[in-house]
Formats: sequence, structure tokens, C-alpha cells
Amino acid sequence: ESPFFCVLLGMTRNSASSRNQTLVQGVPKYSRAAMYGRRGKYLNKDWKPVAKKAEAPADTKTPKWYPAEDLPSRRVVVKPARKPGQLRESITPGTILILLAGRFAGRRVVFLKQLESGLLLVSGPFTINGVPLRRVNQAYVIATSTSVDVSKVSVPENVNDAYFKAPKKSRKSGKFFAEEEKPKNTVSEERKADQKKVDEALVAAVKATEGLDKYLSTPFTLTNGQFPHAMNF
Repeated sequence: ESPFFCVLLGMTRNSASSRNQTLVQGVPKYSRAAMYGRRGKYLNKDWKPVAKKAEAPADTKTPKWYPAEDLPSRRVVVKPARKPGQLRESITPGTILILLAGRFAGRRVVFLKQLESGLLLVSGPFTINGVPLRRVNQAYVIATSTSVDVSKVSVPENVNDAYFKAPKKSRKSGKFFAEEEKPKNTVSEERKADQKKVDEALVAAVKATEGLDKYLSTPFTLTNGQFPHAMNF
């Protein structure tokens, strides 16, 4: 080490004024880093790094801030059981309905019963107007004042909501653009047997009333000047 620096370390100051000159009020000539070097305190051999304080154990208190994203709730959500829609007073077993939407829109069908889901089970019958056993929403039908006696028509027990559900499709395999043959829509023998069983009793009830079969086979249409809300069905 230079003897000059040793002399500087042993000197004592007689003045309490700052060694740093002030250029303008609040603006010194030398920065804090520069003054540290000019004082020569880094030459003191007795200088030791300050030991880090031991970290206090983490508090288990409630945090002041919460994450921005909502965490999934673990509470049990109890959903109310689905209740079937209330059947309209104008719709009773045997009432002839006019379909307003779907593949058979405009066709007249016979209402058989209401399923657990609230949908209506109807039939053409199939041998008269080509409408098979189907489920329809009562919001898309017009109830007429004409009815058929269906007391002798027995609907098979297996004809329910699960009866009309489409089978699940298998996952595609192979390449993305590979052409796969689409399965053809075919009517099962079970459905054919159920339709035949219902039609036998239903057609007999329809033919008991003169001209009713022709009424069911004729689609519902409107011409100019006819308004459904002003008509009596």
C-alpha cells in the first residue's frame, strides 16, 4: 500500500464542513459513489461484510392481496331436478296436432302421451301420412279440436326418451384428411316392429271416424288472406 494513503487514514479533520462542493443548492459536485472512493474507506482492513439477518418464519396470516384469476370453487353445487313442462290444457291423449317445425312441418299427427322429459310422443300414423313415432316440443305444435279415441292403443314400455337417442359416434382414426365411409341411416327391426304394433290399433281408431284418414293425410297450408291467429282449429 502507498504511504500516502496510510497518512490520509491517520489524519483527523478540524472542520465539520463537507468535502463535497455544492454547485447549485441541492446539487453536489461529486456523487455518493465518487465520494466513497475519495474518502478511501475501502482501504480499511478491519472492514467486514455485514452478516445477513436470519429470516423470520413466514406468517400464516390471511394475505392482503389475492390472485387475479378466480380459483375453482370446491363447494358442492346442488342442481335442482329437472321437472317436465306442464302440458297445455288443449293437448290430451288422442288430440290431433299440426307440426310447425322439423322435417314433417305441416303434417297432422296424433298425440299419444307425454314423456318424462316433457316432450310429446306423436305418430302419423305412419301408414297414412308417413310420420313415424317421434318426439316433439309442444311449443312447435298447434292443437286442434279434433281428437281420436286412443284408449285401445298401447304404447310399448321401451318407447321412452332413451329410445330416440342417437348412438354415440366412434372417434376417427387414421389421417386427418382420410376419407371415411359415413354409416347409412337405417331403421332397426325393433323400431319397425314397435311402429307396426302402434299403427295397427291407431289406424283402426282413425278409420272408425269417416273422412279422418283423409284429414290426416292432407298437409296443413295457408293461402293469402288467412291468418293462423284468427282461425279456430
